[in-house]
Amino acid sequence: MFRPPVNRSMRVLDRSFFRKKVHLTAACVLNNQDITRCRSYLGPDILQVDRLTSVRTDPTDATQPNGNGRKCLLLRPEIKPNDGSTWGEKVLELVQRNQVTVAPFDLDLTYEYWTYHDIMSAIIPQEEQDELPTGFSVIGHVAHLNLREQYLPYKHLIAAVLMDKNHHVRTVINKIDVIGTQNEYRTFDYELLAGESNMNVEVKEEDCLFRFDYSKVYWNSRLNTEHRRLVEMFQPGEAVCDVMAGIGPFAIPAGKKGVFVWANDLNPDSFASLRHAVLINKVSPFVRPFNEDGRAFIVSSAKKLMKSDRSVKAKQKVRRSSRPADMHQEGAKSVMPNLIVQPKTFSHYVMNLPATAVAFLDAFIGLYQGHEALFYPHTSTKLPLIHVYCFAKKVDDNREEVIKICKEISERIEHPVVLGDPEVSVWDVRDVAPQKRMFCASFRLPPEVAFR
Repeated sequence: MFRPPVNRSMRVLDRSFFRKKVHLTAACVLNNQDITRCRSYLGPDILQVDRLTSVRTDPTDATQPNGNGRKCLLLRPEIKPNDGSTWGEKVLELVQRNQVTVAPFDLDLTYEYWTYHDIMSAIIPQEEQDELPTGFSVIGHVAHLNLREQYLPYKHLIAAVLMDKNHHVRTVINKIDVIGTQNEYRTFDYELLAGESNMNVEVKEEDCLFRFDYSKVYWNSRLNTEHRRLVEMFQPGEAVCDVMAGIGPFAIPAGKKGVFVWANDLNPDSFASLRHAVLINKVSPFVRPFNEDGRAFIVSSAKKLMKSDRSVKAKQKVRRSSRPADMHQEGAKSVMPNLIVQPKTFSHYVMNLPATAVAFLDAFIGLYQGHEALFYPHTSTKLPLIHVYCFAKKVDDNREEVIKICKEISERIEHPVVLGDPEVSVWDVRDVAPQKRMFCASFRLPPEVAFR
């Protein structure tokens, strides 16, 4: 009885159509001071419906038409105003005590009351509601849909209702191609379905601020957990090479924790947004942005880092002395700030370009040829961990796909990478399509590859 009216032929949103009068019963409380006690006493006899308050203005109190008069409590639908047999013992008792009276109550429901799902269920044919489009990404003020073909006739309706029911959304778009199939920057073609044509967004993630044109760069808010997982592996003072950095979802949070990050992206717009993120998040002492080809950057960054000298003053919490004059006494020691020195080698390489990143792995062959003395056993420094993202088939048991991923990596670096090695792991990141899954394969660069 609380569902919206149905109109399967609607193609242009008519908000005024969604109105409904629900005939209910109210317990009219004769003294407003008794409202809380009566509501508690009636318990399960009170109306229990999501987003509806049970306390209303008493419709029988004509003395206060502005709503400041007596209050009433809406009762469950089974209770009828003119049928005392439906009232229940507690309602009857309060009536007999002269604390309440029972009266009809007409509850008016409008478009504003119902949810997005309620409205769309009343418009889209029932046979097409098995996969009603409810999932969407929100990037700043932009809602990003990826509608299936059967819902395209309703796309403008869907967008209008979605924007109405999500007040922070000002723009609704629908993707009309597969990301990465049209260009190497992982951007996509889209159509504006509702709202303003403004794709300049502001996003916060991991206490970092990003501003960018969503139509020109790649961003996926659903990867927030994965960004955090990887950044948690990085230790302050380490150096990380982010080969396909985008606008910096790995690089900026890592820089905030004192990790030296050389962050690269081929897309000039991503590079510009990355530089801006470095500035507004105040991580320039730790994060260096680059705009180069990924394959070339793997090689060039390793060489440049070995020749680079960089140090950053560590932030120290100054302990205030209860006797500040002591610092001026003879023999008092001044505290010099510690320096964090940038390493000569990377501890991690991040390659977040799932469609093609594995194809870049041959760039690691011979990466440190002639520089064996920089690494274990000559020093305590290990060769870097490589984190490469890729797609694979979605199956119930990942093992077979994981074996395939390891095999492809082995072929690319011309050296076996085997599941079971303690420094080899393949992480199930997320499902990206009904038959497609994203993985992150992490492995230590073998010396047989690095020094070849």
